Amino acid sequence: MAQIEFGGVMEEVITDEEFPLQKAREVLKDETIAVLGYGVQGPGQAKNMRDNGLNVIVGQRENSRSWDRAAADGFVPGKTLFPLVEAAQKGTIVQYLLSDAGQVATWPQIKECLNQGDALYFSHGFSITYKDQTGVIPPDYIDVIMVAPKGSGTTLRTNFVEGTGLNSSFAIFQDYTGRAKERTLAVGIAIGSAYLFPTTFQKEVYSDLTGERGVLMGCLAGVMEAQYNLLRKHGHTPSEAFNETVEELTQSLILLVAENGMDWMFANCSATAQRGALDWAPRFRDAVAPVFDQLYERVVSGAETKRVLEANSAPDYREQLNKELGVIRDSEMWRAGAAVRALRPENRKAKQ
Repeated sequence: MAQIEFGGVMEEVITDEEFPLQKAREVLKDETIAVLGYGVQGPGQAKNMRDNGLNVIVGQRENSRSWDRAAADGFVPGKTLFPLVEAAQKGTIVQYLLSDAGQVATWPQIKECLNQGDALYFSHGFSITYKDQTGVIPPDYIDVIMVAPKGSGTTLRTNFVEGTGLNSSFAIFQDYTGRAKERTLAVGIAIGSAYLFPTTFQKEVYSDLTGERGVLMGCLAGVMEAQYNLLRKHGHTPSEAFNETVEELTQSLILLVAENGMDWMFANCSATAQRGALDWAPRFRDAVAPVFDQLYERVVSGAETKRVLEANSAPDYREQLNKELGVIRDSEMWRAGAAVRALRPENRKAKQ
């Protein structure tokens, strides 16, 4: 492991210099990696590992869109694509990448497929951390490990194809074989991690649920909507309100922040923008801090988990989800967004 300073704190990280792909292949040469679920993380991880020369099979419900998607991606029914339980039986490292609700529903079947010395792999600490709600309690004769990419499976795959990577955390919950760590790091490198940093199942899920509901999605969507509505209320056109709220952020500023940091962004904008941002950032920070306190408390208490499992297990879950997404899609703000995106040069050229 390399010692890297993050904000004055020394942390350990693993890159492909410390754990090269060839070492990962050697560690995993006798393993069959069964990727259960082909939804969010499954496709990216499965295809990256396959392209890196590992023995990968996919387990998915037959006659589903995800089954067809896996087949279209080159996984062959009866050879590298199997029904869920059959794939779990064949795997020595079982990647449990179903949705959280899906893991709860299938766990009794999957548990019976695990043999002594197998590894049960997660990309989220949800089921293990909230075991009192999920019922996912692994047997004591297997390794229980995690690699959690810090981004979507789509981004993981895109970065891999482009020759870059996506940062991932890793954790060991149970080391039965004495090889749990090397198995974890090997899979982490093989799925295309740019670097790996240690965590625990509990810390991963606490930070992940907070991030999803906060800055990464929930808070971002809410703050965008608030600013857009404010501008529209004061007579700004939909195009102007959307460009000032979303387009400039996503197409310009956030890319510069990602490359250089917020201090650089502040130092390289106009004096008017600079002064305003410096003055107002603390006010927004202090305004939302109590909301984040409430959010983190609900995550730790399991209240957010309860909400997720109840909602996602409802028989009309997909119907209700589509209604909620439809409200966002059909709102003026995101209809304006669709029009703005269509006017981007690359999209106009694609239509010609």
